[in-house]
Amino acid sequence: MKVWTIANQKGGVGKTTTAVALGGLLAQLGKRTLLLDIDPHGSLTSYFRYDPDVLDDSVYNLFKAVADKKTTDPIKLLYQTGTVGLELMPAVMALATLDRQASRLEGMGLVLKNALRELEEKFDYVLIDCPPMLGVLMVNALAACDRLIIPVQTEFLALKGLERMMQTLSMILRARHIELPYTIVPTMFDQRTRASVDSLRVLRETYSDHLWADMIPIDTQLREASKAGIPPAQYNANTHGVLAYGRLLDSLLESDRMPHQLDVQP
Repeated sequence: MKVWTIANQKGGVGKTTTAVALGGLLAQLGKRTLLLDIDPHGSLTSYFRYDPDVLDDSVYNLFKAVADKKTTDPIKLLYQTGTVGLELMPAVMALATLDRQASRLEGMGLVLKNALRELEEKFDYVLIDCPPMLGVLMVNALAACDRLIIPVQTEFLALKGLERMMQTLSMILRARHIELPYTIVPTMFDQRTRASVDSLRVLRETYSDHLWADMIPIDTQLREASKAGIPPAQYNANTHGVLAYGRLLDSLLESDRMPHQLDVQP
């Protein structure tokens, strides 16, 4: 089982869209795929028409079980998405309270890693959609994953968020002495605007070693797929956005087959 975490310390850069798009494409390839929502806002959960405000069973149950020194079966926290081969472990707003609890509890940094071990035989891929902030949830996601995917909107405020994300990544990985390959993915690229073109140039100049060579374009069909609650590839397989995510998936699968080395700047 491969675990990919999708994270950035800035919101609105395409994390949830990236998770759903890649998850849908993996399912199309016959890969048993889990989408894991750990953002208290629950955008990924809402995408599939589940309400984070009313769910009884969610990823929060895993953390509560550790806090209460109990056990819970992660299989009982899975929901159907309507797409064959694609399941969801949803989020609830209560996740926002975890940072306050974690400071006085042991073992909260490895909750997801330990839970996913129990799902190893059930899934080929797990994609974790993170909140846009450093805290116990992001620490869990980084500890649990084999690869980090960092979507970055091609505009200058998003580049500042990427700087913070790289500092966080460096700090966590050096503290834990773990190796983690990562891929920076330019998103929402609009070749008609100077801001997009200039931002992409800066990304290529600054992060060339870990930057995906292509980009995800602005595509209204991605928004329409979200409105329909369907992964983009199942909604319309031939849009520019879906084709770009297909190229990204090909690149990620190829990278996973190759040896890698940690290269995070302090």
